[in-house]
Amino acid sequence: MSRFIANARMYAVTPAVEAHWQTVIDHVAQDADVALDYWPYPAPQPLEDLWRRPDLGCVLMCGYPIALRMAPVVPLAAPIPAMAWAQGRALYRSDLIVRSESSFQTLEDTFGHRAAWTVRHSHSGFNAFRHHLLRYRSAVRSRLYREMVPDLVTARAILDGVREGRFDVGPLDAYWHWLIAQHAPQITAGIRVLESTDVAPMPAFVAGAGMPEETIARLKAAFAAAAKRPWFAACTAPLGLVGFAPVTHDDFALTLARDQAAHAADYPLPA
Repeated sequence: MSRFIANARMYAVTPAVEAHWQTVIDHVAQDADVALDYWPYPAPQPLEDLWRRPDLGCVLMCGYPIALRMAPVVPLAAPIPAMAWAQGRALYRSDLIVRSESSFQTLEDTFGHRAAWTVRHSHSGFNAFRHHLLRYRSAVRSRLYREMVPDLVTARAILDGVREGRFDVGPLDAYWHWLIAQHAPQITAGIRVLESTDVAPMPAFVAGAGMPEETIARLKAAFAAAAKRPWFAACTAPLGLVGFAPVTHDDFALTLARDQAAHAADYPLPA
């Protein structure tokens, strides 16, 4: 296979933001001397189908399915957000959001109401939320919500559902939240954050296992050096990034530990 694809759908919160991602990927690919074709893949097409393509060259993938080995991929590098909660590392978290006008002051205030999640292979939209709720469960309170709305697929569906009052609380990838607030603030108007989950490994760019090892090595090196390149600051300022961190499968083991903790507590689904 001579050509490989690139895609940043996970954090392409608007067409303009996707264009910024494409520019960054183009620079990395040029520095690595690797030919990549940017492949648009808009929601709600299933990300798992994208990740299983044999021609992946540089595609963003959530760390939880990386750890679950959902697809034969090789992690390349993970973005390092500039937000304080990232601690200068390739970390992110989920914001638990409600309508601004709601009476909820704490997450516990939302118990007994309606909540939602995105998809079972998502860390930010499912695994992180489930792990966060574990601390509130007890023998007498094993179910926290009156109703849980499942399988909404995208972060945007969580945001819109809370804002429109179709459910009361939901998990929103905090980096995705920052991007949409910066580039389309009218979409985040009317919501607020009650709590945020513990930080976890940031989604990463991955290549397919069929990409030649030497090509993968060049891409990894280009990502690692990107923050020192003259193009970096201007291209990544709209994306709120300070660099890229090298990653391997082992870096995402924390997401599996949180999955295992939920199953050990007989809590397979947020409820």
